[in-house]
Amino acid sequence: MNDFLTNNLSSSSLSSLSVIFSAALAFILSVSIGLTYIKTFRGLSYSRNFVQAIMLCSIITSMVIHAIGDSVAIGIGTLGALSIIRFRTNLKDPRDIVFMFAALSSGIACGVGAYFMAFVGILLFNIAAFILYLSQLSKVSYFDGILRFNIGSDELDIQKMAEILKKHCKVFALITLKEIAVGERLEYAYHIKMKPKSTSEELVNELKKEIPAMQNVSLLLQETTVEL
Repeated sequence: MNDFLTNNLSSSSLSSLSVIFSAALAFILSVSIGLTYIKTFRGLSYSRNFVQAIMLCSIITSMVIHAIGDSVAIGIGTLGALSIIRFRTNLKDPRDIVFMFAALSSGIACGVGAYFMAFVGILLFNIAAFILYLSQLSKVSYFDGILRFNIGSDELDIQKMAEILKKHCKVFALITLKEIAVGERLEYAYHIKMKPKSTSEELVNELKKEIPAMQNVSLLLQETTVEL
């Protein structure tokens, strides 16, 4: 009887330590994922709650995997219970989905006891995220911004405007063209990409100087990772 109790207590103690260690390691790994997300984030829609969700979800995943263990019946029952929950949060950025999946994967790996795989996998994931953040792959954009202005219907002014755009812009594409002031003026909107040796200030100043009839000139430049 004493041997039976001793064996059960010792196995229960080892199981408890395993659960605690798995949850702690999963949390540490997911915190590193969250910090990587913060350091490599670009854009306007930063969410602190999303970062906290990344850091916490691995603990839940690890706990669920431990609870299932090797039991197929428990796994099916857990899957059925989780299917009742409706997650209505939309992740519009595919990059956010990847980071959330990385956190869930770290919890799964820790839950099944693959600690080395979890550590190495998340380490490589974080390194790859920083490499992509610092590389030119994340900085390439086809257009630099949007140029808006209105001009008279004089063909000479329109021709001169096109020549200035060709001089300073590597690429420019007309987005919208509409009549204003009862057809006396035309309002243009262009997607533009500047030439390496030209600046936005030079473009705007030359347009205003060479075409006095041009009005309301505005150039909206975008960040490399923010879509207009």
